[in-house]
Amino acid sequence: MSPSPDLPPHATAWSAHDGLPLLRTLATALIGLDALTGLDGFSLPYPDEAQRALNRTVLACLLQSAEPPSGLPELLRWCRYRPVSDWPLDLPADAVAGTDFLLDPDCGRPTELCHEWAERAADSAARQRDREIITIALRLCRECDEEDAYTEFRRLLVNRPVLTSAEFFEVTNDHVLDPVRELIRRIYLPVPASHLWSGVYASCARCLTLLLPLQDGSWWCERDRCRRQGPAPVGNLLPAEEVGELLQLERPLRQFVTGPGRAEVDLEQALTGLGLRVRMWPGFDAYDLHVTFPDQRVWAVDVKDWAHPAFLGRAARPVPPEPPYDEAFWVVPRYRVDDRPGYLDVYRRHRTISARGLPLLTDADLITLAAARLAGAPDGGTHA
Repeated sequence: MSPSPDLPPHATAWSAHDGLPLLRTLATALIGLDALTGLDGFSLPYPDEAQRALNRTVLACLLQSAEPPSGLPELLRWCRYRPVSDWPLDLPADAVAGTDFLLDPDCGRPTELCHEWAERAADSAARQRDREIITIALRLCRECDEEDAYTEFRRLLVNRPVLTSAEFFEVTNDHVLDPVRELIRRIYLPVPASHLWSGVYASCARCLTLLLPLQDGSWWCERDRCRRQGPAPVGNLLPAEEVGELLQLERPLRQFVTGPGRAEVDLEQALTGLGLRVRMWPGFDAYDLHVTFPDQRVWAVDVKDWAHPAFLGRAARPVPPEPPYDEAFWVVPRYRVDDRPGYLDVYRRHRTISARGLPLLTDADLITLAAARLAGAPDGGTHA
């Protein structure tokens, strides 16, 4: 993969490290294996991608004169219990942190970071699944000149990642969503039986996604943000006999649309609570929040709920100029910065040259700036 000419020298040096494509191969294999059989249900012969990941890991270890995993079961134990920073891989300094695992130690499912390695570390020419779906939705709504349809589609993905059969029928017969009806039918998939516990499904009260039952009787949430706040709070209990077939958004959309969307609507509520006017996903999703102050000054805000700051920096682009605004920001949830020391510095080191003037703030910092500007602070509203 040739480096982008828009990346700073520090970021383009990533391509010289053999461990990076291996991490993407591993992440892709883990997600595929989890979707196909569950990570505890594999058997010989292994799926091609899993065998490829094992072969490449063994080779990488031998090149480093290190003991390789003896087979796929041991490789999965590495992914679950051994931080990637402890693996004998050729990796640049910003690639992994000491707490990075490819599989969650508690439940053995792919972590959010694993999903980012699979999706965000891809060649820039490869279309990411979440962007593909959003691009199709934008095209369909633009063809009908229905911006409201697109806004409702985004709210659906953020607020209703899980639908019962009855709710799915209601959604697909909502005339506002007519332009994207067939797309909705394709992205909501049947929930696997692994989410059932004694005949009951449970959703997370915080992020609204389905919880996964653990052997000790507790529940596990796939979102880093929820797990950081403690045990998963059980929201709706959905008995299988009552709800019939349960549907949920496919995983890339839950990861890269629903998750960040929760941060977007939380920020919308906080800014609205300050008395500001907020318009969501304006101009067919040119950016996330169009914020208008009483003096008519406008901020454009894009929320990026990404686990890996280097991926975020490499994806940084100027905020589109329309709808017009006076200042633009990229915003990351505060917990991402708290969870990964040096998050903002790593982002800045990998930020694309074209986005050098694009500040990255935490959501808490943006709310503080907005409040200061409303209060008439001398430097309120500046991002310096």
